[in-house]
Amino acid sequence: MGFSGKRFIGSVYLKDEKVVKSITDQQVISEDPVAFAIKLSDSNVDEIYVFDLSPSGDDAKHEKALDMIKDICKAVDVPVTGAGNVKRMEDIKKLLYAGCKRGSLNFEKPGNIEILQEVSEKFGEDKIVICYSNPSVLEDNKEAVEKFGSEIVLFPKDNNDLQKPSIDLPFSVLIDSIQNEPDELFATNDFIDGITGNIINDNFSKIDAYKQSLTDKGIKICALEPAFSWESLKKNSDGMVPVIVQDYRTDQVLMLAYMNKEAYEKTLSTGKMTYFSRSRNQLWLKGETSSHFQYVKALYADCDLDTILAKVKQVGAACHTGSYSCFFNEIAKKEYSEKNPQKVLDSVYEVIKDRKEHPREGSYTNYLYEKGIDKILKKVGEEATEMVIAAKNPNDNEVIYEMSDFLYHMMVLMAVKNVSWEDITDELARR
Repeated sequence: MGFSGKRFIGSVYLKDEKVVKSITDQQVISEDPVAFAIKLSDSNVDEIYVFDLSPSGDDAKHEKALDMIKDICKAVDVPVTGAGNVKRMEDIKKLLYAGCKRGSLNFEKPGNIEILQEVSEKFGEDKIVICYSNPSVLEDNKEAVEKFGSEIVLFPKDNNDLQKPSIDLPFSVLIDSIQNEPDELFATNDFIDGITGNIINDNFSKIDAYKQSLTDKGIKICALEPAFSWESLKKNSDGMVPVIVQDYRTDQVLMLAYMNKEAYEKTLSTGKMTYFSRSRNQLWLKGETSSHFQYVKALYADCDLDTILAKVKQVGAACHTGSYSCFFNEIAKKEYSEKNPQKVLDSVYEVIKDRKEHPREGSYTNYLYEKGIDKILKKVGEEATEMVIAAKNPNDNEVIYEMSDFLYHMMVLMAVKNVSWEDITDELARR
């Protein structure tokens, strides 16, 4: 996970499926950790740390925390690093399986130093963050830390405890006692690469302003770095470039808008889609009044450099009518079979799920639901075996048929276990 600028990192302190103020302050500040994490993600933080504060040895609460972390990872659009309750390699694996980009080893806890090499060699050093309070623990293990970790995070006693480490890794600090603004800390401590804790959480609405402050000072932040300058793009007769906007998850086309130079540069610096409104003759931050922001995932120029394709995370609806997409007025249509594999799988899965809520007499899917999990598992096993046998035969049609049968029964199992195709594709993408 390469870093190329100063990072603002949100923190979720998870205790009993709620968010508390900090590691040491157990005051509940949110009953909904997922909503809290989304709020941080949508405020333009660059990453989120989630701390599992469930009691050591309480496996039931730890498993619930992992389920909550999984929900958070699925809901937010920034990398998540999981921390807390790590005592063995299995704990790091569970965090990564929950969707975290990285897991954290706390070097203040016995045993974590000893498993550093093991977890790094198993999952890769890019998956391992090392937390500490006592600088000497790093010095004593400097060679191993640099070889097997990707970042170090200091938990200082106060802001005066900050000092540049001798470890050649990205360096972040967790600060819950707010004595300075985060942009001031970055500006006065150029060796800090990331800041997290309540200094970020309590000022989440100012993240864009902090980033602009650092940019104005010439300090590099995590921002989109364009391969093409505005001058490289070809403009229309109004001096603007049309932008086609697409949902990054589904590829659904959402809208068409236009950018001038200011809108283009604002989009790149803030990560929020900004356009030029021709009707109002002014800059237009999408979502400024509706809160239906569009967060940039990728920008592409076409072959002539005269049109931009923007892949975005759309909050709410893209269209002013309340429709998710502006393109809903059908002009003409021929009958055709859907060829997009993801859309086909999603469509079949939705029908399978719907049978749970709205049973149909004579439905084979409902028959499987009524027979229960053991029958479904038996069918999955049978279809897997038939697929293997078909694969040994020369006729491809047979294996296609058996694979389709297997996928159908697998989707019934997915529906029973509340596993979505997005859960599967997210996990595949992480691999």
